[in-house]
Order: sequence, then structure tokens, then C-alpha cells
Amino acid sequence: MEQGKKKLTGKEKFAYGIGAVGKDMVYMLSASYILYYYQDIMGVSAWVMGIILLIARVFDAFNDPLMGVLVAKTKTKWGKFRPWLFIGTLTNAVILFLMFAAPPSLSGSGLVAYAAAFYILWGVTYTMMDIPYWSMVPAFTDGGKERENMSALGRTCAGVGSAIVTIVTVLAVSALGNAAVGKSADNETLTVTDTTAYVVEMDETGAATGNVKTLTGGATLGITANKAEFENAISFTTSNAKYDITIGNLVFSSEAKDALTVNEFDVVMDDKDGEAVIAVYVSEENYAKISESDGMTTYLSSKKEVERVGFKWFSLIVAVLFFGFILITCLFIKEKSTVDVQTAKVSDMFKALLQNDQAMAMVITIVLVNSATYITSNLLIYFFKYDLGGSNWQGDYTTFNTFAGACQILAMMAFFPLLRKFFNTMKIFYICIFSAIGGYVILLIMALAGTSSVYPFLAPGFFIMAAVGMLNVIVTVFLANTVDYGELKNNRRDESVIFSMQTFVVKLASGIAALVASICLSIFNISESGSTYASQGGEVIDGMRCYGLKSYIADIMANGVTVVSNNSVIGLRFVMTVLPVFVLVVALIIFKARYKLTDEKLEEITKELASKKAKA
Repeated sequence: MEQGKKKLTGKEKFAYGIGAVGKDMVYMLSASYILYYYQDIMGVSAWVMGIILLIARVFDAFNDPLMGVLVAKTKTKWGKFRPWLFIGTLTNAVILFLMFAAPPSLSGSGLVAYAAAFYILWGVTYTMMDIPYWSMVPAFTDGGKERENMSALGRTCAGVGSAIVTIVTVLAVSALGNAAVGKSADNETLTVTDTTAYVVEMDETGAATGNVKTLTGGATLGITANKAEFENAISFTTSNAKYDITIGNLVFSSEAKDALTVNEFDVVMDDKDGEAVIAVYVSEENYAKISESDGMTTYLSSKKEVERVGFKWFSLIVAVLFFGFILITCLFIKEKSTVDVQTAKVSDMFKALLQNDQAMAMVITIVLVNSATYITSNLLIYFFKYDLGGSNWQGDYTTFNTFAGACQILAMMAFFPLLRKFFNTMKIFYICIFSAIGGYVILLIMALAGTSSVYPFLAPGFFIMAAVGMLNVIVTVFLANTVDYGELKNNRRDESVIFSMQTFVVKLASGIAALVASICLSIFNISESGSTYASQGGEVIDGMRCYGLKSYIADIMANGVTVVSNNSVIGLRFVMTVLPVFVLVVALIIFKARYKLTDEKLEEITKELASKKAKA
């Protein structure tokens, strides 16, 4: 292979980097929000979604190596990689939009089939563009520093794309959804008079005291939601609905920051006879101001519908940006050499990986490191929504993600180059692993201590996300190094083989993490459908939900109960912290024992390859 001697231009570096921004915007949207979208918004069982995500990853075990073969066999006047990069990006952008635009009329097996089909198609088309993107690096760069710098640039820009989506998604979805929902013909408003209404007294810890007032002054309930939400027994709480509640002279609103705030409420409606029940949970101070003869007027607007529509239009925006950015990459990146990659059967692809012990070590390490971080990213939105909670949970979630994303980008752009002046990449890897572990330990301690403000959580967020940012760069550099090692050992360059495995293992990690998250959500009953009174033994079947809430209120009056299950939130905290620490420790042990490509070893390999080429 004859390498070009001309250094890369600034235009080429920008074109490659901007492609990574778009590529990882798409990946982060899918990896972090697909479970939340289908489980919490669309209502698919967490267990079912976990199985779908894992099956998709098993399918990738065959699809990814096959894609590596197709890339290796491709010969066009546009090169080996760019045609697949263009085709894969265009199809993946379309599939992404359709995946987050599930028709609201779908339910049950139809919705499950829709989710499974489009998620698998998304994985296939993402592989179609991801493998050639990373495989291009050895084809248009020289080895050593230039390749390391381009790999670092790609990972840095990928981190920027991930951070952008992580930071803006929740608020963007809310803004787009609010703008579109009011114009949707799928929505309707239902008004119910003579609603059964309870006011429940809460102490400062959030537990019901047992004091409950049944309002006799009349109660009117107005609900605006998607028509499909009225087809079954429905329930709303502060987490999934905007609210304006007036009780006597007291006004509770999710919109007015300076208004009195309601601790929580449950609204349940029986679709069979239109009976509705509302329970409003207020502080001891406000409870004393309310008389049983007071009337109640409640207006609710479904946040679930806002989020459903918001995700649809936000995914379209991301898809368009994705295609535009990759188009720039295709237009301005030229393959400076033609890499004659020997092709193989799919079964031979795994055999080739097994023959490259250093690539195998990195593949295992990448699976473990990404599984650890994806477990946390999948559960983080549930932590803010159901553990820290509050009417401003979206703002707190965005604040944390903004800071964490900034740390990730800063780590790749500044911390990694700075540490590289003093340490080799091996030592930086160890620093990152210990930093992430330390951050998780601090996060767990703070959560168990009952920290309620988002700002103290920024400290562990710094240690974790800075480590993640640098690890994204390091593992790509390490993986690129194994290509040269494999060429020396096996007399064959396996760019497409190696990087197809990277695509597979990263998606495998996201599938494993999603399955773990779905198991956590199911075991600890953390979901929109797992309403508080259901966990207390109330009846929760179609046509009986309102009676279930009545039973729950009766239990409160007799015994007093905690509105939020402590077991649920404690379980969530341990899964999103202790489990990632365990996985990172395993990754550290395997990496230390198996990966041997130090800077000195790589220099020896480069010299040996140069000597072999000179003799050829």
C-alpha cells in the first residue's frame, strides 16, 4: 500500500470531524432515548424492550462482519468507503425518523412489532455507514502521529455530537412538542364534573401523614391528551402532565415558578363509565388552609403527548443534520491510497479477530467500558424524573447533561492532549478508569445521603464524563494500532474487519446496557405506568383504576404510606452506580493482563512493517 506523503489539509480534517459530530448525534439519540421513548412514552413493557434491544444486537453479530466483507470487496471510482458511507447515512437518517415517529394508534403487538422492525433496521443501516467511516482512517492517513491525531479528532468530534444530543434533547423535545401538540388533530379535551377529589397531607419527608380530606364542594376535571390515551383507563401525575389546580383560594401550577406548588397528584379515570378520581398531595401548611367544603378545579395537559410529538420532530432535525454533515465528509475526504483488503467469509471474520490477540483484548475492553457508561446513561433520565423528581426535573436533567457534556468535550480537546505531554496512552487509560470509578462512588454516596439539589452531583459528573471523553479517544487509538499489529502478525491488513467489530461491540454494549436498564425498571417498578398507588396493592385493571386509587387513599387514611417507594429508588441508585463500577474493574483487569501495545512496541512494529515493504 502506497501512502500519500502530503499532509492533511484543514478542510479535510474539518470534513472528517463534522461527519463524526452527525454520526454520534444519531447514535446517542438512539442509545440513550430509545428505551425511554418506547417504554415510558409509548407504553411498551420494559422487559419486551430489553429483549428487542438484545435481539437486535445478536442480529448485528452476523450483520456487522458481513458489512465488513462488503466494504472490503467494494471498488468504485469514488473509492472503497465513501459509497457505503453515503448510502448508509441516507437510509439511516430515514429510519431514525420513522423509529421515533411511531403512530399513536398502534398498541400491543402492533407497537412491539413496529419497535422491533425499525430498531433492527436502524442498527443495520448504522453499521452500513459506521464501518466505512472508521475504516477510512488508515486509508487516508500515514501511520503513527497522523493516524493517532485523526483518530483523536474523530473521537473528539463524536463526543461533541454525543454531548449536543445529551444536552439539548429533553428541552428541545419539550419545546417542539409544546409547539406542535396544540395543532394536532390527534388530541382532544375531556371535561368531567362531579369528580371524586381527595387532599392528602404530606410531611416534610414526602410521606403521607394519614390525614385526608374528601372535598364536598364539587370538583371539575379537564384533561387534554391524545385520543388514544382516552381509549383505556388512564392516569396522570406531576411527572407526565402539566397542571393548574385551584382548591378554594389556593392555586397550584406547574407553569408559575412563584406559585404554590403541589407535592404530587394522582389523577385516574375509568374509561368505561367516565368516573374520575383525583388525589392532590400538599404540605402540612397548605393542608391546614383547605376546608372539606372547598371546591376544586383541575386542568391537565398530557406531557406524554408533548414528548411523543417532540421526539418525532427532534429526530427529524437530527436526521437532516446527520445527512448534511456526512455529505460534507463524502465530498471532501479523498482516499489517498487503495487498500487491497483480503476478503473472507463471515465465519472467517471472527477467526481473524481471534488470531489478533490485541484486537480481541480491545474488543472485550470496549464492550465492558461502554456497557458501564451506557447503563448509567440509560437510567439517568429515570433518576432525575423519579428519584430527584420535582416539577423542574427536566431543567435539572439538562443542567447536569450540559455540564457533563462540556466536561466530555473539554476532556477530549484539552485534558487528553495535556496529559499526553506527561503520560503515554496506557497510563492515561488507567487514570481514566480510576477517575470514573471514583466518580461513581461519590455519586452513590451523595444519592444515599439524600442529596436533592442537582449542583452537588456535578462533582461526580465531572470525574465520570471527563474519563468517558478521554476513553473514547484512547480506545479508538488502541484499536487502530491493532491493525498494524495484525498486519505484521498475519500478513494482512484488516481495517474493515477490526472496525466492523468495533461497531458491533459498541452496539452490543448498548444492547446489554438497555437490557440491564429494562430489568431494573421492571424489578423496581419504575415507569410511567407504574403509578404510586399500584405499588401499594390497589386494583390496576381496565375499568377499575379509579377504585384502585380509592383503595390506596383508604390505606393512607388507615396507615399512612410513603408516596414514592424507597426500595425502588434505592435499587435504581445501586444499579446505575455499583454495577458500572464492577464492570469497569473487570475491564481494567482484562486490559492490564492482555493489551501489550505500548509506544515502544508500536515503534518496533512500524519499523518492521517499513522494512518488509522496502524488501517487497
